Amino acid sequence: MDVLVYGLVNSAILALMAVGFTLVYGISRLANFAHGALYVLTGFVTWIFLRTLGLNYALAILAALFITAMIGALIYHAFLVRVRSLEASEIIGSFAVGLVIMEALRWRGFIGHGFAIPKFVKGTLSIGWVMVDLQRIIIIGIGLLIVICLWLFTHYTKIGLALRAIAQDEQAAMMLGMDSDRMATISLAVGSALAGVAAVVILPLGNLTVESGYQVLIYAVAVCIVGGLGSWPGAVVAAFLLGYAQILTDKFGGSHYQAVVAMAAIIITLILRPSGLFGKQKELEERV
Repeated sequence: MDVLVYGLVNSAILALMAVGFTLVYGISRLANFAHGALYVLTGFVTWIFLRTLGLNYALAILAALFITAMIGALIYHAFLVRVRSLEASEIIGSFAVGLVIMEALRWRGFIGHGFAIPKFVKGTLSIGWVMVDLQRIIIIGIGLLIVICLWLFTHYTKIGLALRAIAQDEQAAMMLGMDSDRMATISLAVGSALAGVAAVVILPLGNLTVESGYQVLIYAVAVCIVGGLGSWPGAVVAAFLLGYAQILTDKFGGSHYQAVVAMAAIIITLILRPSGLFGKQKELEERV
């Protein structure tokens, strides 16, 4: 029972970490390797608004998400637009931006274990004979809510339909008057905000550390590669596979092997099925 319950929680955590990365790549074919840095930045901005400015918790979260979304849009306009379609430059450049953000946080003194944001609610819930704190239950609920809202947004709003059109056939969408750069800006802003949502619901489980940005990036990349780059259903399925694999590894091998599971999943997927479980890219033998 504990494997079932905590596997579900871990799967929801991985899905939240990866959904923003998947959204950006699926729409704009941009691999945003600043994703982990934006996750950490949201946590520290929320902490500043709470502890330094004394804002209400809900207002602090909303302000932090807005700032993160604007930074994501700025990253595209200031840099990524200049190297778009140069895959190596996109990866290196966005990763460099992420390093600058995380090292700037470290330079400003955001190190150690004195930084934490509070849980939304305190208390525990008994599921079977397993005690689960309510913050983890909230993570599952918010993960499900995000998936539903994204589906509704991309199927029933004008901007969402435009984003789907760009993702399906960019040239045809541009011929119909859609601005590819504008859609890429929106996707970076929304993807960055989703990284922020993941931060504000996951980080209350522990302390704020700059290094968690690297871990989030690794897990997001692992989920996206296993599920298939750009595939939202694939990302959800991959999150469940990796989530339960990590819990089983933790139970029978130790928590220090969880990162190994993610890296091994990347390697195995690239060897056996380079396009991922639900990816639409050509298989290796088709490209040769």
